[in-house]
Amino acid sequence: MYDTVKDYYGKELQSSADLKTDACCTVDSVPQHLKPIMAKIHPEVTGKYYGCGLVAPQLLDGLRILDLGSGSGQDCYVLSAMVGEQGDVVGVDMTDEQLAVANRHIEFHRQAFGFSRPNVRFIKGYIEKLDELGLEDNSFDVIVSNCVINLSPDKRAVLEQAHRLLKPGGELYFSDVYADRRVPESLSHDPVLYGECLAGALYWNDFVQLAKAVGFADPRLVEDRPLAVNSDDIRRKLVICSFIPPPIACLNSISWNPPAKITDSL
Repeated sequence: MYDTVKDYYGKELQSSADLKTDACCTVDSVPQHLKPIMAKIHPEVTGKYYGCGLVAPQLLDGLRILDLGSGSGQDCYVLSAMVGEQGDVVGVDMTDEQLAVANRHIEFHRQAFGFSRPNVRFIKGYIEKLDELGLEDNSFDVIVSNCVINLSPDKRAVLEQAHRLLKPGGELYFSDVYADRRVPESLSHDPVLYGECLAGALYWNDFVQLAKAVGFADPRLVEDRPLAVNSDDIRRKLVICSFIPPPIACLNSISWNPPAKITDSL
């Protein structure tokens, strides 16, 4: 399934206009307070953006952030501005084409934000295998993920790795697509449905149980919205299953230690 996702996001899609559902958001969905930052993001980065909406606390100054499935780097660059020059942002992605776009514009965004040093870096790797990337345990204040976890063939491993890397009391913020029932096996290997974040979607209740099993507190659902399918072919395939896209939620890392000082959220 890794190759299917790499091909879809690295070769099949050339811009966000090629997507067949509206699981991915548009600039109109960007919160007002982020629009001045978005105006500084390089056009190639925004053009190759396939996320469904950045979700993160508003107060991030000086924090260390990890983005799971960072793609073209848009969310990382927005977070780069939010954490400021004393903060750090790390993006992890497995797709060479997307990483190339992200890495091309590190210096552009350093200058755009007026920093004396880059505060963002991108690592090639799998979000299920973060232990292979040299990232220290309990080293991130916040982890974000934007319409990526549903693409993983091993979602439990993703959550376990995220929980391991978060500082005590740190939080995982994510937006993703979920189903109103378990997705039938007959749909799970369709490359387009998988690439469009549908075939790999978890049943929401299964996700809640999985998150709690690996050590997170109950997910907090921030918001959700209906998903529109623009392809008749996809619509016909989905008559047996409906989707809830994309809930924006937050997971807390359970700990007896004081939580990270995060007092506001989108």
